[in-house]
Amino acid sequence: MEVDSRRMRRFGNQRHTRNNTLLPLHAASHHHVPNNTISCWYCDYKVSTFNKPLFHFGRRHARFLKVWFSIGVGFALSALLGVTLILLWELAKAFHLSGGSNKLGNLRSALLFGLPSLPSGFRLSLADAGYICISTIISVVVHEFGHAVAATSEGIQIEYVAIFIAVVFPGALVAFNDELLQSVPHWNALSVYSAGIWHNAVCCAACGLTLFLLPMFLFPLYSSSYSPMVLDVPRTSPLSDFLAPGDVIVSVDNVPIRNAQDWLEVNTLRYNIKLHNVNISKHTGELGVVNRMKGYCVPSFMMEEGKITGLPENQYACPSELTAFVKVLCSTNITLNDDQSKTDPSNRRSTIYCLNAKDVVRLNKCGDDWGLASTNESDCTCTQDELCLAPVQEPGSVWVEITYSRTSPECSLLERKRLPASETSGLKETNCGGTFIFVGDPISMAHSIQLTSYLPRLGPKFVAYFPNLLEKILVWTFHVSLALAFLNSLPVYFLDGESILDATLSHFTSLSARKRKTVLRLCLLGGFLTSVIALFQELL
Repeated sequence: MEVDSRRMRRFGNQRHTRNNTLLPLHAASHHHVPNNTISCWYCDYKVSTFNKPLFHFGRRHARFLKVWFSIGVGFALSALLGVTLILLWELAKAFHLSGGSNKLGNLRSALLFGLPSLPSGFRLSLADAGYICISTIISVVVHEFGHAVAATSEGIQIEYVAIFIAVVFPGALVAFNDELLQSVPHWNALSVYSAGIWHNAVCCAACGLTLFLLPMFLFPLYSSSYSPMVLDVPRTSPLSDFLAPGDVIVSVDNVPIRNAQDWLEVNTLRYNIKLHNVNISKHTGELGVVNRMKGYCVPSFMMEEGKITGLPENQYACPSELTAFVKVLCSTNITLNDDQSKTDPSNRRSTIYCLNAKDVVRLNKCGDDWGLASTNESDCTCTQDELCLAPVQEPGSVWVEITYSRTSPECSLLERKRLPASETSGLKETNCGGTFIFVGDPISMAHSIQLTSYLPRLGPKFVAYFPNLLEKILVWTFHVSLALAFLNSLPVYFLDGESILDATLSHFTSLSARKRKTVLRLCLLGGFLTSVIALFQELL
């Protein structure tokens, strides 16, 4: 009933046009126990326990808080101006008056609607939904706490604090005495309206700084100077047969992996760049010879055992337990001497080598597609009795060599003495780790397992999940709080932007009350329509 009465006052009494749903006001002339609201789409729980503590805190530190929230006014006005420019840009884009890149579009979506661009192959899980709910509660509480403290520093009484769920979205709000808020000067009211946006911005900065300093905070209990550790490998992951919780990712294609972010970036690089070099049609002269590939120096006796010739063009048939390899074209050591002719098209036949991948990955590397592995000017440095061979890959698939190690006490001691990443290709399969090959989409593979950049020094295994949990909450809180700050900066109805715009227009004394009201309505209507257009553009 109280929510409905506040809405009626919004539209029925022009004296309260600065009210908004994220900053609820209560024009009560007497104190009473607030009633909880329950409906099919909205329910809340109101408490008045925090009224006195918040009021005493605001009055006790009023001098400092007024300076603090004056800074917030400047930020909120800047955010209002910035969001308005973004809306005008979206409007111009909708009418094809200007162009824009996809990166700028993703940034605008993240700021306006909280829709960050997700990497390819990434899907929100149930755990991510839980992180979003927790981050939403934190962000909304920070937002409303800013309004509450700003109001109490101006001597405005709090009516109640409410925790609510609207449809499926949790949140919180603080209700104030409307008459006291309307009686304060316009600048003081503006600081109250801007406090929520300002506190969300400070929350973003705090989350970013904490993430940056997290290795230092966790240093006594966790190590972050080594490779990332596997936390979970679902059965649906293509790596479930190779990795287990507790394993450490050492390198990918001889590129050292220092943290979980490196794991994602390196595999994305493999897909976006290295995939262009696996097209078997890029041969020169002889079928079965390719350029710019990741290869292995295969001894001649292994080549003779697995050699198959006379296959039709672009057909590579090997037994299921073996992998097809072809020559890498290198000016230093490749010789076309397999009974094939470069000039006689009638005699052009494919030559492939069916080899065991587990045996091949233990050999020395060659080719110029191994990331940091190539250190010599010549990328095909094999001995005279070896030839550089590269695996044949299907379109859309990438050959990725992954080196890992175990985290048992014995293996940890061995890990500290291991060779640099550029030499880990010679690591043989042992109980302490090894090297295996993944062929497929590396991006979906990289997102199929859960890693942590922090290895626990002591304690049970479940403590390894704490840094990852803390990181996820900080990251999601940063994004949700940023989206909430800019969302409330929109010059649209029912948000803080409406109240900020109204209080700002009140400073223009040259405009009459009727003109200010007209300008406010036009701005809100324009902001609402432009926001709807921008949202539809994003959804379509």
